[in-house]
Amino acid sequence: MIKKVASFVSLGTIAFSSVAVEITGSSGVEMRYYLQDALYPEQERTYGSFFVSPEVYTEFNDGNDSLLFKPFYRVDEHDDERTHGDIRELQWAHYADSWETKVGIGKVFWGQTESIHLVDIINQTDAVEQVDGEAKLGQPMVNASYYSDIGTFSVFVLPYFRERTFQSTEGRLRPPIAIGDAIYESSNEQRNIDLAVRWQSSIDDWEVGLSYFTGTTREPELVAGIDENGNVAINPFYAQVNQAGVDLLKVSGAWLLKLESIYRTGQSEDFAALVTGFEYTQQGVFDSQYGLGYLLEYQYDERDDNFFAVGQNDLMMGLRVIVNDIAGTEMLFGYVQDLDESATYSAFIEASSRLSSNWRWKLDGYFFSSDDVEDTFFFLRRDDHIQLSLEYFF
Repeated sequence: MIKKVASFVSLGTIAFSSVAVEITGSSGVEMRYYLQDALYPEQERTYGSFFVSPEVYTEFNDGNDSLLFKPFYRVDEHDDERTHGDIRELQWAHYADSWETKVGIGKVFWGQTESIHLVDIINQTDAVEQVDGEAKLGQPMVNASYYSDIGTFSVFVLPYFRERTFQSTEGRLRPPIAIGDAIYESSNEQRNIDLAVRWQSSIDDWEVGLSYFTGTTREPELVAGIDENGNVAINPFYAQVNQAGVDLLKVSGAWLLKLESIYRTGQSEDFAALVTGFEYTQQGVFDSQYGLGYLLEYQYDERDDNFFAVGQNDLMMGLRVIVNDIAGTEMLFGYVQDLDESATYSAFIEASSRLSSNWRWKLDGYFFSSDDVEDTFFFLRRDDHIQLSLEYFF
């Protein structure tokens, strides 16, 4: 699903021995309201939370080096697992004529499509943050990139694995049993060294990316078992996988043509998946200041029984409303239909606008429907919710 965040430039600069340190960031409050009574007795209808995400940035060595620090912390009213902190980024970067080197904890995004990001495999999903999977945990890495006339070549060494975050028993948007401790295929568990390479280039009107990853999968499989107390348990299993990916974007006037595709081996089944479609933007609708973006994407995944494979044969339709006002107001309406099961679908609403140069409101809504007990959305069928956020940028 799509995340469009308005840009805010509000820098606080402090000088330490002639080195300028820029301090920015945001904090805010959020209220999440579920439209139906909970499926499980430990859950609530409303969940309030507070978060803070400062950012500290400095350059030195005549701009050839930089240091970025971006921590994050959230306190949730009911869900102990959603009360959590993370270092999203803590990274030193060195820039040369044709080389760039980064060491530390970083964030990397790969991909072009809107509804699903198949090739994006470097960072782990922070699943307690948002249902759309856009929030990511910081990833320890060493990254070297070489810029040439035929594109950018990047190598990633990932020495430490981050487990996906999941809701507690009191949290919603979860299976019948809260997800327990991780199980690993690698004997090194979280200290398995993962590797990735990527080539990206612009060829005429096309943006082309080719990638390869080998190591611990970021998308676990859920396995049922019996815990030490004799109770049924659900645990995430992290296999060793190999994934080849391609992503394409073609810009043709008001049209954006997009594709992402992967082939992954090493889990319970080898599989291929793809998502492809377009976005067409129309400005000055009915001679007004408004713009409309029309989105259509097809999702395909060969897996049948993976909890996280939600786009096996689905169609996403979306409408973006661009107000083109000084507040940067945008709204996005989306609907995803399972083409095999008419009763299985999801929908979403995302809207945001600035109240001032420092304040912004956001409204998000997510809705699920399924009558198939083997479908992911069946466990979320009572978890339709509206989320209102008020965010301050400093």
